[in-house]
Amino acid sequence: MTTDTADFLVELGTEELPPKALRKLSEAFRIGVEKGLDTARVSHGEILAYATPRRLAVFVNKLQLQQPIQKIENRGPPVAIAYDDAGQPTKAALAFASKCGIKPQNLTTIKTDKGEWLYYSGEAPGAKTADLLGDIVANALSGLPIPKRMRWGDSSVEFVRPVHWLVMLLDADVVPAKILGLQAGRQTRGHRFHAPGLIELGHPAEYAERLHSEGKVIVDMDARRSLITEAARQAAAKLGAEAVLDEGVVSEVTALVEWPVPVPGSFDKKFLRLPREVLISTLQDHQRYFPLEADGELQPAFITISNLESIKPEEVRRGNERVVLPRLADAAFFWDQDCAISLADRLNDLRDVVYQKGLGSLHDKAQRVAQLAGLLASYLEIDIEPVNRAAELARTDLLTAMVGEFPELQGRMGYYYATHDGEAEAVAIAIEEQYLPRHAGDRLPATPTGQALSIADRLDTLAGVFALGKRPSGNKDPFGLRRQALGLVRILVERGIEADLPALLSAAVELQPQDGPSRELVDELYEFIVERMRTWYLAGQAPGLEAGAISTEMFDAVKIRKPQSPLDIHQRLLAVQQFVAMDEADSLAAANKRIANILRKAGDTPAQPVLTDLFEADAESALYAATLELIKAHKQDLEKREYATALQRLAGLRAQVDAYFDEVMVMTDDKKQRSNRLAQLNQLRNLFLDVADISCIPASQ
Repeated sequence: MTTDTADFLVELGTEELPPKALRKLSEAFRIGVEKGLDTARVSHGEILAYATPRRLAVFVNKLQLQQPIQKIENRGPPVAIAYDDAGQPTKAALAFASKCGIKPQNLTTIKTDKGEWLYYSGEAPGAKTADLLGDIVANALSGLPIPKRMRWGDSSVEFVRPVHWLVMLLDADVVPAKILGLQAGRQTRGHRFHAPGLIELGHPAEYAERLHSEGKVIVDMDARRSLITEAARQAAAKLGAEAVLDEGVVSEVTALVEWPVPVPGSFDKKFLRLPREVLISTLQDHQRYFPLEADGELQPAFITISNLESIKPEEVRRGNERVVLPRLADAAFFWDQDCAISLADRLNDLRDVVYQKGLGSLHDKAQRVAQLAGLLASYLEIDIEPVNRAAELARTDLLTAMVGEFPELQGRMGYYYATHDGEAEAVAIAIEEQYLPRHAGDRLPATPTGQALSIADRLDTLAGVFALGKRPSGNKDPFGLRRQALGLVRILVERGIEADLPALLSAAVELQPQDGPSRELVDELYEFIVERMRTWYLAGQAPGLEAGAISTEMFDAVKIRKPQSPLDIHQRLLAVQQFVAMDEADSLAAANKRIANILRKAGDTPAQPVLTDLFEADAESALYAATLELIKAHKQDLEKREYATALQRLAGLRAQVDAYFDEVMVMTDDKKQRSNRLAQLNQLRNLFLDVADISCIPASQ
């Protein structure tokens, strides 16, 4: 090779890889190769990742063929032991010189604060990239996020699936490497059925095109995904419908096929009487078929993506239809069977289902949630009757055959069954909304009854698991308590619900069957929830706030006041954010910090009135007059929770505060004067503390 750079390709052929993990494995492989090249200081151009069910590949454009010259710096033994009394090098010096490849007399020394040492500085030619690639690829593969590796045959090799071939080409040359028991070569393989023979590659640049044209394999996942989406849409259009394309299902289908071919299918229209979600779950989640709809209504048809072009497409279609028929028949049977028994008639059966060891049955949980939901009904100023009814029936759909078969439909099936039973609409909707939000970014309960039930359920779950002593630790959170806490916060803040969180937590703890120090547990739960809020704000996930808009110091400034309501915390944070953007913020934050330090050093001085007849400086009178002038408006601002306005008014004191510290010696020897001045500073600081502890915010925040 005469060029300084060349293209590089590595492809690992395997048995079918886990479809849900394929994208993650592919990207991790690309990152691992890129990291290895960068660590070796080998420059390169664009790096592309390719993946199909049977292969992981990485293509590197314009890879440098040799490392740059390597600078070598080695520190040897201390000079004190490197030479004997006659000045001759000792074994230690000789060994160091030999390691560096030079004679002892060519060694230099270096002085540090810990003494003088032998030292060698030099250069060495960089290694050939071809000699480095084997280890780089092997390390990238060993670093893939594979929870459990497997062995096959009598080999000791471990990987996510058995491996069958390895391609490693640098320009036209095979890279000499053996990885996962495979010797690298230039022969890849096409589609398992359309092109099962070997395809010999002459150059990395041929890879994607030749596999497409000769191997009936589309190696680019994004290109394959786009093709699947467009093919499904076109096939649906021919049937006068639109394909329901769930992003997750499209991704999984993309990872299941190498040569996507759309195949339409149909089922008996009598199954359309089933709830929409049941049909979609049967077709989409269980079979990876794309349902079809027209004018918003599901149609008795679907599109499936085959992994080959069959010479008998009708047989493929009939096969797909035969597979889905028994599932739809089962779903119809479950629906009819479940509708024969009302949710109310299932209530007693909840007593036989353990919710959690130590926390009673599902019936016990329902009773606790009902009491908490009743408290929330008063906060929301809504009718308590539908709230109690929804809480009572909330878990009964877990006993139905349909939810047993389709657990992802819990709550939603409860809505359908409650509607079928003639329950009030608010009750039916709340049974579904109790689970919202299910995950980050998910929709929130829209109805007050659903909000009360969702909040109550989360309070009970948090209090119960904490009472059992099973708090989250590190990355372990088997009960999803962080998600539960964040969902609770989102509902309260984003729906604008004013609630006394410690009071609700106290009620939830008292209802638990576990005995324990309730006050400490309430405090621990409050801290846990507020810390979830911190993460929410710092990540920029709170409404109207980007990442970085709220700093950890801003959050601490509010948290230190221990507001009782998450909504109150939110409103204070917005006010502090606006305050920090003001010109007066730096000066007043510094002044607050100075005041806090002075008061702390002075000890816990009891609150006392400010005596104006003890004023000596004009600045004392000016600050006092300005403070009195705003106190009435300040109290009104607090009552209305207009925190931003309150801080803006306080910002108007900047000139008086600056003048005060310029002219007044607070810690004077005169005890009366000192006490009076501390009282004035205490009065000023308390006004700021009514909103947040501004002293927590550093200058130029």
